[in-house]
Amino acid sequence: MIGCGDVAEVKSGPAFQKVNGSSLVAVMRRSEEKVKDFAKRHHVPNWTTKASDIYNNKQINAVYIATPPSSHLVYALQAIQAGKDVYLEKPMVLNSNEANTLISALKDSDVKLTVAHYRRCLPLFLKVKEVLDANTIGKIVSVEIDIAQTPSANLIAKTGENWRLNPEISGGGYFHDIAPHQLDLMCYYFGEVVDIKQCTVENLTKPGDVVKGELEFEHGVKFSGSWNFVASKDQDRCIISGDKGTLIFSFYGDLLTVMADDTVAHYRFENPPHVHQPMIEKVVEYFQGNNENPCSVYQAAVVTQIMDKFCEKA
Repeated sequence: MIGCGDVAEVKSGPAFQKVNGSSLVAVMRRSEEKVKDFAKRHHVPNWTTKASDIYNNKQINAVYIATPPSSHLVYALQAIQAGKDVYLEKPMVLNSNEANTLISALKDSDVKLTVAHYRRCLPLFLKVKEVLDANTIGKIVSVEIDIAQTPSANLIAKTGENWRLNPEISGGGYFHDIAPHQLDLMCYYFGEVVDIKQCTVENLTKPGDVVKGELEFEHGVKFSGSWNFVASKDQDRCIISGDKGTLIFSFYGDLLTVMADDTVAHYRFENPPHVHQPMIEKVVEYFQGNNENPCSVYQAAVVTQIMDKFCEKA
């Protein structure tokens, strides 16, 4: 594992020790004090401050890259050069140019790479896909995402240096931190994107305070999304409307509401202690040749393209 900060502490890191066929044998972080502490607390036998030690370790055949986004491409290219399979944190890279570089490197290698859009494998979002695939609410007509966060909200992880607000490190602002998950789920549910429209970008106090955009998916599904990080009240809602009913859920809650055939059903879900674990199980199976890729570089590149267009970078 390269990078062992707040995300790796609970969400992902411990899962590598719990999934069949996987063991976390080494961690890397530039701070010797912090990487030693992580390795000790999580019972990881090896630690280092140099990524090259990870790539040169013959005991290691796969690498989880959990650093801030600005170093994703560099570390991923090094892993590919070393012949290590890669589980890469989101956002995959900073922009579409970097995505194309990564795709080109993978084409010339036998390395497998999966992007950590782990929400695809969580119970609530799997149930949404199940309901959609069952045609419970009929032909999908429109989708609306409304994410609003007040300055005191806690949807986004807080760090000391708050690198998420530095575009050179994160690619943008808070939008680049959380929107990849939501946009990836939309692509997972509705397939090919045929049109992308940027509607609003406002940098009121920090990069990407307000971002709004529209998509059209194949089969005529219309999407509109709004992300407001300087809002007066908190909101977290996705509404999927079909010609026979509606789905309503939140990305950070536990409730899914299905309204169809004059009935209303409520479903509640509990996430696993380590939210990456269901995804990591599929990643390990994929690396071992026993499963298809749960989220490919090509799928993640579409999310990158959408973010670039929504933020006026393309």
